[in-house]
Amino acid sequence: MPKGYQGMVDGGDNIVEVSWESVSSILQVGGTVIGSARCKAFRTREGRLQAAYNLVQRGITNLCVIGGDGSLTGANLFREEWSGLLEELAQKGKIDEEAVKKYAYLNIVGMVGSIDNDFCGTDMTIGTDSALHRIIEVVDAIMTTAQSHQRTFVLEVMGRHCGYLALVSALACGADWVFIPEYPPEEGWEDSMCVKLSENRARKKRLNIIIVAEGAIDCHNKPITSEKVKDLVVQRLGFDTRVTILGHVQRGGTPSAFDRILASRMGVEAVLALLEATPDTPACVVSLSGNQAVRLPLMECVQMTQEVQKAMDEGRFVEAVRLRGRSFENNLNTYKLLSHKRPDAELPKTNFNVAILNVGAPAAGMNAAVRAAVRVGITEGHKMFAVIDGFEGFARGKIKEISWGDVGGWTGQGGSILGTKRTLPAKYLEKIADQMRTNNINALMVIGGFEAYESCLQLHEARSRFEEFCVPVCVLPATISNNVPGTDFSIGADTALNAIVETCDRIKQSASGTKRRVFIIETMGGYCGYLANMGALAAGADAAYIFEEQFDIRELQANVEHLTEKMKTSIQRGLVLRNENSNENYTTDFIYQLYSEEGKGVFDCRKNVLGHMQQGGAPSPFDRNFGTKISAKAMQWISKKLKETYRKGKVFANTDDSVCLLGMRRRNLVFQPVAELKNETDFVHRIPKEQWWLKLRPLMKILAKYKTSYDVSDSGQLEHVAMHSPKEAETGAI
Repeated sequence: MPKGYQGMVDGGDNIVEVSWESVSSILQVGGTVIGSARCKAFRTREGRLQAAYNLVQRGITNLCVIGGDGSLTGANLFREEWSGLLEELAQKGKIDEEAVKKYAYLNIVGMVGSIDNDFCGTDMTIGTDSALHRIIEVVDAIMTTAQSHQRTFVLEVMGRHCGYLALVSALACGADWVFIPEYPPEEGWEDSMCVKLSENRARKKRLNIIIVAEGAIDCHNKPITSEKVKDLVVQRLGFDTRVTILGHVQRGGTPSAFDRILASRMGVEAVLALLEATPDTPACVVSLSGNQAVRLPLMECVQMTQEVQKAMDEGRFVEAVRLRGRSFENNLNTYKLLSHKRPDAELPKTNFNVAILNVGAPAAGMNAAVRAAVRVGITEGHKMFAVIDGFEGFARGKIKEISWGDVGGWTGQGGSILGTKRTLPAKYLEKIADQMRTNNINALMVIGGFEAYESCLQLHEARSRFEEFCVPVCVLPATISNNVPGTDFSIGADTALNAIVETCDRIKQSASGTKRRVFIIETMGGYCGYLANMGALAAGADAAYIFEEQFDIRELQANVEHLTEKMKTSIQRGLVLRNENSNENYTTDFIYQLYSEEGKGVFDCRKNVLGHMQQGGAPSPFDRNFGTKISAKAMQWISKKLKETYRKGKVFANTDDSVCLLGMRRRNLVFQPVAELKNETDFVHRIPKEQWWLKLRPLMKILAKYKTSYDVSDSGQLEHVAMHSPKEAETGAI
């Protein structure tokens, strides 16, 4: 329905039937191709009466509304009035009694599309992640400018009523100060901020970044504008200060991989909800909780969202933050923990030494995790040590103390600044134990992929021989392959997915000038098909070959025939992804040659091996944030374990639950003993035995026009996910 509610009121050509081809090639287009408009007429009963008439004329009684809380409230009102509107139309002689009976009920399902992420009940609204991508691109560009000049940048981001974008981008770029409507600064903030900026300058920090949400206020509900902040810095400190107002740039651009997958899943869930709806089902909104699609009562979520605004208007800011949900609260607490170092005199002193190392291949977001661990560790009173080049470096004694300032500016850096190696500790156990003893290391944080998990298993098993390993150990999963057991997401996988999707977009674009072309693209991931499968879903591919779902020559043949049929329509290009280890005989070359031969005269083929570009680049906002947040949580767990296991002047931890992996599981962050995860692991292929994303495989096939059934087990019935704290997942979707 073009032009939103306006189109529904105007009727005529504004309500059109869409075909499969109508929505082809719109996956990578930003904004909305069917248009959207604010509609005054729909706010009146007269307008809604006209809209009801237009819908009945076309026999429409199911509505899927994508918008913010205003649009969803309007939809709910429309539904409540529906029978009355039909009666009125019958009285006026516009429709007959049979139509009143036939179209007696209107079903409504909402999806939240809003870059502000200001709707209670969902961890992430459609569009937020893409907006964060735009903001972070600007911040990264500013950071390179600042290498040349000593400058202060004040960045104004959207968020008239909600500080989510400002808060998360501040976390993702390590901003020095952030202003958001839900958490106004305390009285005298001007002095505190200027002191902090001066200290930064004294520490030779070339760049200060201050992020201001457009709706930022002080504790008296007076606006804090970006200009006001700039003037304050210039007058008090005389620093060269620039204001950048991002404005509508944040709404634009191509959607991120996360948003494409989120919106695709939400769309399916909305259709299922409409198909299952009865006249007694309350209108629901499709939400994301952790990585689960759930349905929540629409009006409860709307009321909750309005409660936040009410709390802010009345100056109940602690309440406003709580109402925003656990995810928002955690973001704020993590930011507070990481941004302001208390004077050394105020810090507790624990006399514990904690070492951090990276193991495996580099993954974007590792540096953000190291930074968070170092800073939270220092705040907790520990001495923090960095190990260079993984366990190999550990054995050689490449260990140094690392301070608060040493990790400044690390969040946006790709790869691994500490260096990383795939080497497992098994052959160096004695040397590593020596180094642990020499440096008096009381706990370890290991950030990395499958090797990091395996390494900690080896340390756990070596405890009977080496007492030095009887210390708390925490593994943070960080690998582009997303193949670590015990977690749904690994740090780095989102960045890799975005790199794949960007490349696929460009490849599809190159095909738009050359008709009838099929591209075969090889992705990384070892034996894990996560990148190929999710990349295919986000890029609108026709097929994805993965190890987890065995395929044979008959399936390859069926795919070729499917593409041959597709070439007869107006969509004359194809995209096929293949995971690097999906099959040892059906190689990328084999598939390319097969498609080339079988497609002769109908389409031609090109192949592309994406290789190491998938590892690289600056980390995505999701990875910066996920790395930061789980690392802070892991360091707090280490502190707790250190206190629990400290006896008679030394740390001694030898239970299974003192070597844990911190993973995102469905809706929660969970610490799981690595010894228990052994049973969930396929060590030969280095993947978990069960992988949640395989449930999304049929969705990819349906969207590529294959006939298959979609398992609705992912969709809960109307769930009351504790509406007092709707953002139930600790993170998940950032």
